[in-house]
Amino acid sequence: MKVIIIGGDAAGMSAASKLKRVQKDCDITIYEKGSYLSYAACGLPYYLTSPDINKDDLIQRTKEEFEATGLRPILLHEVIQVQPESKKVLVRDLSSGEEFEDTYDKLMIATGARPIVPPFPGVDLDGVTTLKTIDDGVFMKEKLAQINDITIVGGGYIGVEVAERLALAGKKVRIIEMASRILMPFDPEIAVFASQELIDLGVEINVEEKLTAIEGNLKVERVVTDKGTYETDLVVLALGVRPATDFLKDSGINLAKNGAVIIDREMRTNIADIYSAGDCAEVYNFIKEQNSYIALATTANKCGRIVGENLAGQHIEFVGTLGSSALKVGKLELARTGLSENEARESGWECQSVLVEANNIPHYFSESTPIWFKIIYEKGTKRILGAQGAGQQGVVLRMDVFASAIYNKMSTEELGMLDLCYAPPFSTVWDAIHIAANVAK
Repeated sequence: MKVIIIGGDAAGMSAASKLKRVQKDCDITIYEKGSYLSYAACGLPYYLTSPDINKDDLIQRTKEEFEATGLRPILLHEVIQVQPESKKVLVRDLSSGEEFEDTYDKLMIATGARPIVPPFPGVDLDGVTTLKTIDDGVFMKEKLAQINDITIVGGGYIGVEVAERLALAGKKVRIIEMASRILMPFDPEIAVFASQELIDLGVEINVEEKLTAIEGNLKVERVVTDKGTYETDLVVLALGVRPATDFLKDSGINLAKNGAVIIDREMRTNIADIYSAGDCAEVYNFIKEQNSYIALATTANKCGRIVGENLAGQHIEFVGTLGSSALKVGKLELARTGLSENEARESGWECQSVLVEANNIPHYFSESTPIWFKIIYEKGTKRILGAQGAGQQGVVLRMDVFASAIYNKMSTEELGMLDLCYAPPFSTVWDAIHIAANVAK
């Protein structure tokens, strides 16, 4: 069997590696547009300011290591067309510009997502960048050694993580965000903790403000918004991502409104022998019981592994994602899983919520700090639909307990009596999880 995988990062390489393990004689070619395979993009904000992290440290496995397993990854080659009727792909060698066709028995689309870069005036000036690839990170790290004033456009995960890292490194940082607050995936009661922490670090946060232009003579000198003009040395565009699927436009493969590949729970597209996973595709949402677009590396790796099994003839269904995610902002941990309160209501759930403050460990320890948890649950059954938290210690690992509870469709009453470990150095006798669950009546 000859398999072509388009895209050599999380989902694509997970699928290729799994398929090769279960079907050793399979002929697997991976076409990757970029210069690297399987790298930790989530580590890029930390690479920017850490002298201890080298760009090569972000690479999970090299091209040579994959080749040693029998895979055939080909870098700097872009698939520009898929022809399902003849089971061919059209490939462009980005080094030479030459184009050629390749054939497949089965195909996987794992092209990921690309940063959203609106056509602002001045967007092509030197000093305007995104942070999606290792090359982006290298560019930014070199710039940061010479400059001090940074503007970040967008207050989502990447924007906040970059702002935090640069502020801790002593840089002057401003976030410009169109929405009414940063970190929109979090509910306001939790996002406010991140805002205050960033402000305490010296970050200026301009919400309900829209970038209109970037100005300068060859290089960035200032940004212009609908509310003011700000001098700056570097502009980081962190406006979210879109599925990198433009090349599929005339392929007959069904795409969602945002361009994401529509797949079933076996990762199959509407065309036989073509699969997709990762940030280029939709994914089954466990609570909504329908597809959502949730671009997360954790989900991409899981779904890629399933594609590898199914390319080999299995029919494994993905149990579904909760969109579990976390980030660190200064001294704070923030984490979420499941649905936000607005998502729950928009999905038709009659829900209630509680916001509870507890301690991570008993108050008689000097290192005891408060934790805030918000639980969203169904009225009547008290089934947990989502949870979010903030605090200095112990938030993220506790959120994993909430994720497990949601997967098992537990009620707040059941979670409130779950037998969790206790010793004073680790938790209070009624853990913060218990306390929050038991408040939810």
